[in-house]
Amino acid sequence: MASAGGSDGDFGLQIAPMVDVVFVLMLFFMACAGSVVKEAELGISLPTRGAAKHGDLVQMPVYLKIDDNGQVLYNDFAVAGPEDRDLRELKARLKMLIEKFDEKQPVIITPSPAVRHERVVDVLNACAAAGITSVTFTEQ
Repeated sequence: MASAGGSDGDFGLQIAPMVDVVFVLMLFFMACAGSVVKEAELGISLPTRGAAKHGDLVQMPVYLKIDDNGQVLYNDFAVAGPEDRDLRELKARLKMLIEKFDEKQPVIITPSPAVRHERVVDVLNACAAAGITSVTFTEQ
């Protein structure tokens, strides 16, 4: 009877199946590496505990609220309607705030749970355009 191995039934080291397994593993890891999402840093810092002072003025946090419709409120005063994507009045107020204090002026954003994330990004972009570096979020 003919056998595939030697005379004593030893099949020896089979390389082809191991190469196949290595190629399948390599293909799996290459496919997984292509779907990795890279995260980027926003470059903003949270406010610290102590209140910084500028002359006799005390830095108080600015509260930016975003309601369900997308209207932006600056310390409970309406500064932008839902259709205003540029938020010019908000940027102007934040720039005046930086002139009085500095870019570390704390800004607290309180978005409504029903607001679109696009609107929250618009407010973050306005803060970044004004030069605000200390932004945090709270719940409504």
